[in-house]
This record gives sequence, structure tokens and C-alpha cells, in this order.
Amino acid sequence: MPPLRWLILGDMLVMALLVMIGFTTHGETGLAFLPRMAAAFVPLTLAWFGLAPWLGLFRPPIVADVRQGWRAALTMVFAGPLAALLRAILLGTVVIPTFAVVFSGTAAVGMTIWRLIWAYATSKAQRGERTNIPPEK
Repeated sequence: MPPLRWLILGDMLVMALLVMIGFTTHGETGLAFLPRMAAAFVPLTLAWFGLAPWLGLFRPPIVADVRQGWRAALTMVFAGPLAALLRAILLGTVVIPTFAVVFSGTAAVGMTIWRLIWAYATSKAQRGERTNIPPEK
């Protein structure tokens, strides 16, 4: 699997983990909450993958540079509120401002940490150091 696919898979796993952590903090971890988790995960994923390419978050020189970690945070600052709006539309409700702020902030922190880990590992791979990430072809 090429590195870009690993990055996309990692993005999706991190967003799923963030949504699960959010529900866990509210004591909502049963299978009955899966539809509501999906109602948060799907809009977040759509918003992220809709905005991330505009900030270069899938270009190899950018994703391999730890100094570009701010891009993930900035993207999620915009993707989070968009996801909150999409979630509200999906659920037929209104956007709760506090939810949108917390959702955006935690997602920004989580995605930035993940992208910094990716950048560090990818930059090591480009320098020829030992990593588990397959080299780019």
C-alpha cells in the first residue's frame, strides 16, 4: 500500500478514535450509540477530506515536514464547525456552539499530533533511517 493510502487510513482511524473518545467521556459506549457515533464520524471525515487537500495535507513534501503541523490544526479549525453543521443537518437539529468548539478543538489537537507523528516517521524514511513506513515509489 503506497504511503498516501496509509496516511488516509491513519487520518480515518484517528478521527474514529477521537469520536469514540468523545462518546466515552460522556459514558456513551454501548452498541446503541454506533449510529450517533457515525453521525459525528461521517461529517467529520467528509469535512476533513473536503478541506485537507486545499492546505496541501496530501502533498508528500508537506506531510513529511514537521514544521507544517500547523496545517492540520488550521484545517480542523474549519473542518470541525463544518462537520458540526453537517451533523446537525443529518440529525435534523441545530448546531450547539459549545459542541462545535470542543469538537473542533479536540479534533485539531488529535489530528495535529497524528500528522506530526506521520511527518516525523516519513522524514526519517526519506533520510533512509529505519521505520515501518514503506518508502515512497
